[in-house]
Amino acid sequence: MSEMNRRGFLKRGVAVTAGSWAALSSFDRLVPSVRGANDQIRLGVAGIRGRGGAHVSDFMKIPGVKVVALCDADKQVLEQGVTQFKKKYQVGDDAIKGFVDVRKLLEQKDVDALVIAAPNHWHSLMTVWACQAGKHVYVEKPVSHAIWEGRKMIEAARKYNRIVQAGTQHRSCPAVQEAARDLQAGKYGKVLWVHCSKLQSRETIGKVTEPQPVPESVDYNLWAGPAPMTPVMRKQFHYDWHWQWNWGDGEMANWGIHYLDDVRHLLGWKDVPTKVVAAGNRFAWDDNGETPNMHFALMDYDGLPLIVDIRNLSDPKRKGGKDGAVYLTSRGGNYVQCEAGSVRISRGGGWFYDNDGKRVYQYKGNGGAGHAKNFIDAVRSGRREDLAAEIEVGHLGTAICHQANIAWRAGREAPVDQVRASMKSCADALNTLKDMLEQLEGNTVDLKKQPFVLGPALTYDRRQERFVGANAEQANRFLQCSYREPFVIRDSV
Repeated sequence: MSEMNRRGFLKRGVAVTAGSWAALSSFDRLVPSVRGANDQIRLGVAGIRGRGGAHVSDFMKIPGVKVVALCDADKQVLEQGVTQFKKKYQVGDDAIKGFVDVRKLLEQKDVDALVIAAPNHWHSLMTVWACQAGKHVYVEKPVSHAIWEGRKMIEAARKYNRIVQAGTQHRSCPAVQEAARDLQAGKYGKVLWVHCSKLQSRETIGKVTEPQPVPESVDYNLWAGPAPMTPVMRKQFHYDWHWQWNWGDGEMANWGIHYLDDVRHLLGWKDVPTKVVAAGNRFAWDDNGETPNMHFALMDYDGLPLIVDIRNLSDPKRKGGKDGAVYLTSRGGNYVQCEAGSVRISRGGGWFYDNDGKRVYQYKGNGGAGHAKNFIDAVRSGRREDLAAEIEVGHLGTAICHQANIAWRAGREAPVDQVRASMKSCADALNTLKDMLEQLEGNTVDLKKQPFVLGPALTYDRRQERFVGANAEQANRFLQCSYREPFVIRDSV
C-alpha cells in the first residue's frame, strides 16, 4: 500500500487493532479529521463512575456532539451506565455501545474522540493508544501518573496530529484568564511570592489487615492495566485508590493540580520550578492510605518562591467545628502577593486586595464551564492552538504535582527543627509550618511518635525532565512507572 493510501486508510477511521498500533509508529504525521460546524462529533467515554458520568451529561448538551460508546472495567457500572443513558436520552440499543476493554472501543469506526475519566494510572496509556488509533482525546487530570508518561502523551499527540485537551477546566474560567492578563501585564507590580493551597477535611479510608476480594463485577486485569495487579488492601475498591501510590497520586494531584496549573496560568510560566523541598505525613489516621494527608512544599521558579500547601485533616480547634470544613474550605486557592497587594483566587473567582486587606476589584468566573465545548471547537477547527489546556500545558501542570510528590516520597522522618531549617529561606513557608503544627496539635498528633517526613533538597533539569545533582538518584526512581504487559507505553510511541 502506498504512503498516500495508508494515510487515507487511517484518516477514514478504519478500525485499527491494538496489535497494529505499534506498526503505525513509522508514520510521522496523520491528517486530523476536521469537521464543519454542522457535522456530528462522536465520543467514547472511558471510566463512567463519578466524573466520567458527568462528562457524558456535559458533552451531550453540546450541539452536534453525541456520546456513542461507554467503557468501564466494572461490568455492573457499565451496564447501569448504558441502561441509564438509554433511558435519559430515549434511544435504542444501536445508539450506545458498552465496552469493558478500551481497546475494543478504540477499534470503532464511529468514534471520533475518547474522553478519559478512568483512574490515574490509565490516563497516559489510554491517551497514547487513542492517538495511535486516530482519535482525539479529552483526558482528565492529572494527565499522567508519572512525569515520563506526560512527555510520551505529547509525543503521541504531535506524531499523530491529534487534538488532546487536559481536563484542567480552570484554564477556561474567565476569572483566571482575566487575572492572568492583569498579573502578567504588571498591573499590581512585581509578584513577590505565591501560596497555592487546597485545604479540606476528609475521612480516613479505614484499615484492613488482609487482602480484600475484588468485586465480582470488576475485570481486575483490565482495571489494573499498566499498574501492578497486587492484592487489594483497602475497604472500598473504587475511589480510595487515590491514596495508594500504585494507582493514585494523593490530594496533590487530585485537587492540587487545579490550583497548581492556575499558578502557571496566572503567572505565564512556560515551564516548571527547578528547586523543591517537601515535608508532611499521613498523620492521625491508621489506615491503608499511603499518600500524605498533610503535605507542603517550597519550590523555586527562577527566583520566585512558590509554597504548596495541601491538607486533608480536620482542624477541630478552629472555626468550623469538629470536621473543620468551614475553616479549611475557606483557605483553598491561590494567594499571589504583589507589590501593590494580592490576588486571591479559587474555583469560580476571586478578588484583588490592596496591602491594607481591602477588596478592590472582583474577578468573576464560572470554574471553567466552557472547557468541554472548547475541546469540541478545537476538534472542529483542527487547531491545537485553540485549546485552553493543550496536552503540553496539562503535562507541565501535572509535573509540578509529581515534583512535590517525589520530593516527599524521597524523604525520611525528621524532627520539626529540621523541617523548619529546610524552609527558612521563605517567611511564608515558615508561617505555613506554624499553621500546620497548630492543626496537628488540634488533632492530638504526637510528633515524637509520628514525625514529619522531610524530603531532600532537589534540583530539576527542565530540558532533561529529571532531577540532577545532590539527591537526584533517590528522586529519579519515581519519574517512571513500572508497566505490565501488554499495557505498556513504549519508548517510541
